[in-house]
Amino acid sequence: MQPQGIRIRGLRGIPEVSPGDDLVGLIAASSGTVQPPAVFVVAQKAVSKAEGRLVPLESVVPSGKAEAWAARHGKDARLVEVVFREARRIVRMEKGVLIAETSHGWICANAGVDSSNAPPGYVILLPADPDASARRLKAGLEARLSEPLAVIVSDTFGRPWRLGLANVAIGVSGLSPLIDYRGQRDSYGRELRSTVLAVADELAAAAELVMGKNLGIPVAVIEGYRYPPGEGSGSSLIRPREQDLFR
Repeated sequence: MQPQGIRIRGLRGIPEVSPGDDLVGLIAASSGTVQPPAVFVVAQKAVSKAEGRLVPLESVVPSGKAEAWAARHGKDARLVEVVFREARRIVRMEKGVLIAETSHGWICANAGVDSSNAPPGYVILLPADPDASARRLKAGLEARLSEPLAVIVSDTFGRPWRLGLANVAIGVSGLSPLIDYRGQRDSYGRELRSTVLAVADELAAAAELVMGKNLGIPVAVIEGYRYPPGEGSGSSLIRPREQDLFR
């Protein structure tokens, strides 16, 4: 049974993260007293910056394909080239929008490459292994805070068929990202046959409400939610190819 309510608070006071920074230390210093059970939701860009996943655009030599696409749509050819390099495959190139599958298996705009909240002249890449990043953060925070907890590395994705962006989990440690209700009964006694909730995505989206995009709050703590414990991984949220009707 879940409690009547949960608490979601953004951690203020975390400075701009730079490559090599002790992200665990920065989070722990800003977290105050944590009430378990607790889930730390950490913005991907903070993780990527700490891990040095920054590319200076002046170092990028665009290909002819990148230059042609950029010229046609008013884009920076160097950024387009980085997107091509980060993509396992290009899903769609239409109306100035690049939808790509990343090396991790995520399908998103620009293969996750982004210049917002990046130092001038740089773009930020996704973490090389978001699940490994989440595991490191979990282990470090548990050691500092002396409390068992879970960690979600979140990023903002667009959604097919719906307007607006939403935060999703790309890295998970310490909780099962899916809750499977199949085989249980609804309030009328009917057996549930296909209900599997992406609880890690729901927690990531809820955390975004206090993190914002321009508030300088890269971490939120969700307290009071009794999450399903488990090893967990963000990669387990990717729909298997054999179940995907749109590939």
